[in-house]
Formats: sequence, C-alpha cells, structure tokens
Amino acid sequence: MARALRGSVAFAPALAFALALAGAPAGAKETKPKGPPVPAELADVLASKRYVAAREALRLDHPRMVEQIVTLTEIPAPPFGEAERGTSFAALMRGTGLADVTTDAIGNVIAVRKGSDPKAAPLVVAAHLDTVFPAGTDVKVKREGTRLSAPGIGDDTRGLAVMLAVIRAMDRAAIRTTRDIIFIGNVGEEGPGDLRGTRHFFANDPRAKGAAGFITIDGAGAGLVTTRGVGSKRYRLIFSGPGGHSYGKFGIVNPLAALAKTVTGLYAVPVPQSPRTTYSASVVGGGTSVNTIPNEVFLEVDIRSETPQEVARVDAALHEIAARAVDEENAARQTDGGKVTVTFKPIGDRPAGTTPDEAPLVRIAAAALRANGIEPSLGAQSTDANVPMSLGIPAIAIGSGGTGGGAHAPHEWIDVAEGPSLAGINAAMATILGAAGMQK
Repeated sequence: MARALRGSVAFAPALAFALALAGAPAGAKETKPKGPPVPAELADVLASKRYVAAREALRLDHPRMVEQIVTLTEIPAPPFGEAERGTSFAALMRGTGLADVTTDAIGNVIAVRKGSDPKAAPLVVAAHLDTVFPAGTDVKVKREGTRLSAPGIGDDTRGLAVMLAVIRAMDRAAIRTTRDIIFIGNVGEEGPGDLRGTRHFFANDPRAKGAAGFITIDGAGAGLVTTRGVGSKRYRLIFSGPGGHSYGKFGIVNPLAALAKTVTGLYAVPVPQSPRTTYSASVVGGGTSVNTIPNEVFLEVDIRSETPQEVARVDAALHEIAARAVDEENAARQTDGGKVTVTFKPIGDRPAGTTPDEAPLVRIAAAALRANGIEPSLGAQSTDANVPMSLGIPAIAIGSGGTGGGAHAPHEWIDVAEGPSLAGINAAMATILGAAGMQK
C-alpha cells in the first residue's frame, strides 16, 4: 500500500474517493491548493452530528483553553529544560480522561486515544513543549483584552492547549476513530534542540515506525499547511594557528584571515530559487586582544534547503572553500611556529523532506480550512514534521488558530478572540478526524 496515510486498514469509501483527487504541485513559494472545497470523506466528518457537538464543546471550553495557554506559558521551557512544563502537561493530559499517558526517556509526553481497529496504523498528533528562550527569561503573560503576550506563547504553548481542548471535545461528543491517535507533547523542536524529541520518538517507539501520518500543531495562526520540510546543516568552524604578538610576530599565519576568506568564498556559492536554498555566516568569535594574532577563532554557519541534495551540495562547497582558505593562508605567511588548521564541529542537522500536494493528508487539511472559512496555502518551514517526512511518512504542520506575531521575540503575542480562534481550532480538529477515520 502506498504511503499516504499508511496502514493495514483503508479509510471509509468516502475517504477513498478523496484520495484519488489531485492537488497542485508545490514550488519554492507558497501555492494555493486546488480541488473541491470539501472532499467527500471530510464532508462526512463535517456533516456528522458528533462533529457538530464537538464544535460546540470547543466553544464552551474556549475560556478554559485560554487559561491553560497562560498556565503553560508561565512554566519556563528553555532548550533542554522542558521537564517542569512536561510534568504539568502530562497532568493536564490525564485530566482529559486519557488513561495511557507516559513520559519517555527523553522527556516526550505521550498519550494514546484508542481507535476501534487495533490493526489500523496510528495517526500521530504533536505540539512542542520547548521554546527558544533561555533559562531566566521572564515568561509572565501580559493581557490586553484578548491579546496575550509572553515569550513562547504562540510557538508553541498555544498548540499544546489546543491539543488538550481537541481531546476534551472529542470525548464530550463521544467521537470514535478507526485509528489510534497518539498525542505527543515533544521536547527539543527549537534551534539547539535540533528536533531531538521527534527524532527519539521515530527512532525508538515501535508505534512510530508504522504511523499512517503525522500532524504537528505548531505556531499561532491558520491557513498555512507546511508540506515541505526545510532541512539544514549547522557548523561551528574552528580555525587554529600558533598565535603571537601582533607586532613581534607580524608575518606569521593568522587563522582569522582564513576565516575571512571562508566567509567571502561561501557568499560566492550560487543557489537556486527553487528549491529554495540559503546559507548564512551567522556568528564569529575568538581571539585574545587587539594586539594579539589569535591562536583560535570560530565561525558558525547555517545551510538550509527544501531538498537534501542542495543541503549536501552547499555543505560540500563550504568544506572545500574552508580547506582552500587554510591552504592559501599557510602558503602566504610564515608557518615556522605552526600552520593554520580548520575543524568542523556539527551543531545542527535537520533532515529535509516533502509530503506531496496530492497526498490525502494535505487535501484533508486544506479542505478542513476551507470548510471553516480559511483559505489554505502550502508552504515550507522547518518543524517536527521534517523527521517523518524524511522517513517517507505523510506529515504536515498546521497552525493552532487565531492570530499572532513576534515569534522568537520577547514580545511574542497571540489574540484569542473567539471567532478566529475557534475557526482555526475547528479546522485542526476536522483535519485530525479526517485523517484518523472518524466513525459515523
């Protein structure tokens, strides 16, 4: 069976019809997916009395969801420091009525909502526990009407609270699905975390390897369906040399000169617009004093692309450029006290991947958005969905609803006005139910 919401059990006939529908090809820019506004299998979900009841449960539960956003946001979750938030999130998961809630070896909080068919491959739904902000950041939520601001409130604390609200609504409406749904509050999505929580889950949990699909609820807003996972490689290049007094040892090799040539060489590397590919020389440091030839300096570089082939091409070019810069510096100046060398230290490696526009999971998400008055677009980002995409598992990232801005900034904000907020949450719930095979 083709890997498009994989599993040993097929969807209902109405869903099978939708799987045959075609979508629009993805490009470097966001594209507008084509197709009927409500595919047949999602029409069954949207017309269901249980789904209507679940929507009403979400409306009545909205104030509670907002309070849980605040509660979770005010628990610090810096990179590699998510444990306290994870403990609280696990307790909130158990409060939804789910009995099977565990925390794995790396800190992922995992809960299972059982489906009717134990042979059907599970659907995985995630939101990440961590934020980009370091320990000690003030995470107190500030309120101005329906606007809430605090570091990490939209990326991705709102996603965690939306997940809890969807589970409660499904239970109150007595909704059953064919597939098990594995809900995860995962660690390590942001920068230095390097997707470690999702990597661990897919590498070590036997349920993950046979997953039918993966949905991460990541970031405030709605409309964007991430179908292309931007891969990256990140390095710290350490340039070393003998060092010495800037006057007394003038004429010896200088590692900073090799670093400078590496930067200028990197910025001469051509990259395509499609697939979108970028690089950045981002951080430099080292040296001892203004009157010392440095014995060590470093450069941090970020390489990104929508395809692993372009990441690999620019990566190879960077290695060649740095080696040539070192050779040229050693040839240009004295090396009696030692030569300049360069060492590459990996500091990040995110796999690239794609879920095709025509994949059932993409069409379900696009149709669910349209059904809730939101025009969908398909785009590229770096999210937890990169990992399953790279493994050939259908995966997308969707927003948590409402509006927001300032992600990764101390003034990050969301607006929880009920109308736009519920539209996005209802679309997320419909996507989950369509992908999990909601029973009539």
